[in-house]
Amino acid sequence: MEKRISFEFNARYEILGNPGPDIERLWFVCHGHGQLAKYFIKKFEVLNNGKTIIVAPEGLFRYYLQGFTGRVGATWMTKEDRISDINNYLQYLTAVFESIKLQLNKNVSVTLLGFSQGAATISRFATQTSVSFDKLILWAGIFPPDLPPLESHRRLSDKECTLVYGLKDPYLTDTRIKEQEGIASQLKITPKVITFDGEHELNEKVILEL
Repeated sequence: MEKRISFEFNARYEILGNPGPDIERLWFVCHGHGQLAKYFIKKFEVLNNGKTIIVAPEGLFRYYLQGFTGRVGATWMTKEDRISDINNYLQYLTAVFESIKLQLNKNVSVTLLGFSQGAATISRFATQTSVSFDKLILWAGIFPPDLPPLESHRRLSDKECTLVYGLKDPYLTDTRIKEQEGIASQLKITPKVITFDGEHELNEKVILEL
């Protein structure tokens, strides 16, 4: 018989910039499957101008990318016990976000960004918590199909939503893009779409434009 237990959990995150009253913009960014926050956040160094702070939480589950040694990556969830994993990372993301937000002025602009697997993660964070934000960016990923339509519509209706992907991204097929369009229609939103000449990757020029 399966049983559950709750306990205090210690988790890490990465940050670029110094929290304080002079910060005007907060970027809260979630990495993709198999990445680590300390490397992922380097892609956003182009935003580190003294007025912007970038915060990169890390997936709560780490594993060896190949075999039993070598490079390590992190993931947000798998199909096993997924509901529990989603609830856990939503609590974790909320704790990180609130701890940073307390150190900033109340008028700071908030951008939520998810890359690849992190797109589903940040979508759930945006729609299934009470987080306050201005922009939602899904990069090389899509809204998860199990978002509650009505709840999500209420949370996203007055927000700026953007989809970004490389034109050579092997994971963003025509079928996948049509699936995204269908989900967005159910959520009653029309995201802005930005493409670039690249693959399954972040692009510094586009980051600056955003």
